[in-house]
Amino acid sequence: MSAGVLADSGPLYAAADPGDQHHARARREIDTIRERDVTVLVPFPILCEAHSLVSRRLGTEVATTFLADVLTRALIAHPTGNDCVEAFRRAGAYADQKVTLFDAVTAAMSDRLSQPVWTYDHHFDVMGAAVWR
Repeated sequence: MSAGVLADSGPLYAAADPGDQHHARARREIDTIRERDVTVLVPFPILCEAHSLVSRRLGTEVATTFLADVLTRALIAHPTGNDCVEAFRRAGAYADQKVTLFDAVTAAMSDRLSQPVWTYDHHFDVMGAAVWR
């Protein structure tokens, strides 16, 4: 696979919410991603998590626009059974860090696909996942 990143929910949400502390950063990074022609892969569990956050915090109308934007600008990636098994292992191994299953699946997919994660979450560093910076 060519240059790509796996998106975490943090940057996706921040890009949608002008009031988020990372909004300006997310928008700048989206510009960089487009300039560099980087493919954005959104793990399906992350899409569900981000859509839920946008819907709950910003409303259904914004969530509908958010979903349409993601579906036209990114590729949806699905975890394999092995990704899920690895995610269960990682979530258990880092239980003291409160690693979510969303994060653990994304880290497992990052390893399998050899693509870094676009995130603002330190848990990916804890898990040793490649992080896009």
